Parts: sequence; structure tokens; C-alpha cells
Amino acid sequence: MVLGIPGAVSKGKEGTGPMSLMNWPASWPLMMAPPTAEGSTAPTWVTFLPMVVILVLMYFVLLRPQMKRQKEHEKLIAAVKTGDRVVAAGGIYGTVTNLKDQVLVLKVADGVKIEVQRSTITSVEKNDDKPSS
Repeated sequence: MVLGIPGAVSKGKEGTGPMSLMNWPASWPLMMAPPTAEGSTAPTWVTFLPMVVILVLMYFVLLRPQMKRQKEHEKLIAAVKTGDRVVAAGGIYGTVTNLKDQVLVLKVADGVKIEVQRSTITSVEKNDDKPSS
């Protein structure tokens, strides 16, 4: 046995055979040879099992919560109506005065109205039409 590889035999003087360190690139085919039939090999599906487990974990840890948040945000945006006080991206507070297809018109101050996309809305305070005391 040479370099811990079974079946590899050094010929001639030590360090000059086909498995010596000087010829190690030439020994790659022997090192990459399939294992001998001495032991049983695992079924093919066992090889892919860790990869499948990692993908399932990634789905439940990363993708599913993100999809849940996205659906909640879509419901929030769909429920916006005129008179609601909203917060847009960037911290802009305003009251919805007009609804268009993908655009909201917000009144942010007296005489100041801006248009923002619906997707920029981060939170909504519903207008309950209750008189303030």
C-alpha cells in the first residue's frame, strides 16, 4: 500500500514508483476509481436526501413567511379607501383623498397633495368616522 491507497504498489526504489509524490497527478485515476465491491453501497436516494431536507427547510424558513407577508400586504393595500390615514414608504403620513388604479392621492398638509403608488403603503389607520371628544 502506497500513500494509503489499497492496491497501489510502488515499483523500484521508494519515491520513484507510479504512486510517488512526484507523480501524484498521474495517480488521480486510481484515487477516483469507484470503490471495490467489498462493502455495500447506499441507495441513490440516500445521496440526495440531505439536499432535499435543506430545500424543504429553506422553503419553511425563508420562502413561506415571505409569501405570507406579501399576501397580508396585498390585503392591506386592497382595503384602503378614501378618508383612511396611511403611512407610505419613507414615513410620509397622509389622508387618502382619491383612489386610482395603482395610484393614491394623499393629502399631507393643507393644500398639499401627492400621488403615491399603492405598493408604497406600509400601514393604514382606518377612518372610523367617530367624533373626537
